Amino acid sequence: MVLVAVCAALLLQEGSPGSWVSLASTHGGPLAAGVFFINYANGMADPAHRASGLALLARTALAVLLALALTYAIFSQLPIELEQRATLLAAAMFVVSVVVLRRAYVTHLSTSPTRVRSRTLIFGSGEAARVVGHTIGSADPNAEIVGFYPGPNETHPAVPHAQLLPVSRSLIETAREHRVDEIVVALTERRAGSMPLRELLDCKLQGVKVYDLNSHFEKCLGQIRIDYLNAGWLIFGDGFNQGLGRTMVKRVFDIVSASALIALASPIMLLTTLAIKLDSRGPVLYRQERTGLDNKPFQCVKFRSMRTDAEKDGQPRWAISGDDRITRVGRLLRVSRIDELPQLFSVLKGDMSLVGPRPERPYFVEQLTREIPFYAVRHSVKPGVTGWAQVRYQYGSTVEDSQEKLQYDLHYVKNHTLWLDLQILVETVHVVLTGKGAR
Repeated sequence: MVLVAVCAALLLQEGSPGSWVSLASTHGGPLAAGVFFINYANGMADPAHRASGLALLARTALAVLLALALTYAIFSQLPIELEQRATLLAAAMFVVSVVVLRRAYVTHLSTSPTRVRSRTLIFGSGEAARVVGHTIGSADPNAEIVGFYPGPNETHPAVPHAQLLPVSRSLIETAREHRVDEIVVALTERRAGSMPLRELLDCKLQGVKVYDLNSHFEKCLGQIRIDYLNAGWLIFGDGFNQGLGRTMVKRVFDIVSASALIALASPIMLLTTLAIKLDSRGPVLYRQERTGLDNKPFQCVKFRSMRTDAEKDGQPRWAISGDDRITRVGRLLRVSRIDELPQLFSVLKGDMSLVGPRPERPYFVEQLTREIPFYAVRHSVKPGVTGWAQVRYQYGSTVEDSQEKLQYDLHYVKNHTLWLDLQILVETVHVVLTGKGAR
């Protein structure tokens, strides 16, 4: 919309087509990319149910202000000889306002009661089905659960009896009667006779989407739940492609992006160095051994945010909320994520990637590998300065938190692409601006 509007306005100006094509690319292109970035970084692409009406209004106002400022900065640099420069600037500011407001409207509309909702039938009535029902209700505002269809061997339902569907009719007949759009197979018991494969196939042939548990959680939450995961699903399913081409593209992207970020962040890092020196005694940088690709150790470097005697007893500990080991400057560094900036040099060195699972200390890796299934899978890619788990889940300080974050890490390892990396980087900006999950 931004590009079309800019091109249309330039067509009204005098001059050769080549001149307005050039202006559209040098001014319209960056503006369109900037508006997309502002909407994403400001959280405008989040599902609407995650934000109240007032929060959405505040986000919209901020996005409009930022987009107008960007528009003015770009279009105030139009050539002096171009006629009606003020008219073109006004047109650009108008259209970016429309684009941002439309984004806000679509976000709000996604939870409107008048919106067409997908109708979901959950095949199962046990604990797994209850978890799926809760997930759909909390994560997808456009899904309507028509009911739970008990499996043949499920005798003790864990879901409300009012939502149980009668088994007197077959699964395909029930799906037709309730105009079901998708079925999530959430059977607790999967012994012989529990899975009516022919009926599920008939449903699929009738246009009803059929998902297993892990596919549902991945689609709905962007995570792979390990409590219902088996190795066969990981081995025979799609994803987990670690080809040479993808590795090379990711490495080039890391080098270019890290170099640019280091150049941009150099003044901030210099000021941070001075602030740490003035605030407390000790080194500016903090070096710690972390576990990287293929379980190989490397030295992770960060700005020091804790006292030098933070672990004087020699016992590794996670940072917790309100941790008294954190210095005054360190608290600000953690909230703003500035303490992570020196890791960009680890990216250039090749020990880390810009995007990937958070690197953990070997002490915790050994503990978590023993206690959490499939934890070692996250070490099949390089650790990252930021990652899917970091932007989707709060800072973890327990084994339970690590398990939750692993489920997001598994999704990233399975599906990582350059596009997903870009999405995570933009969402990281939103996390930094809001200080979400920092400790």
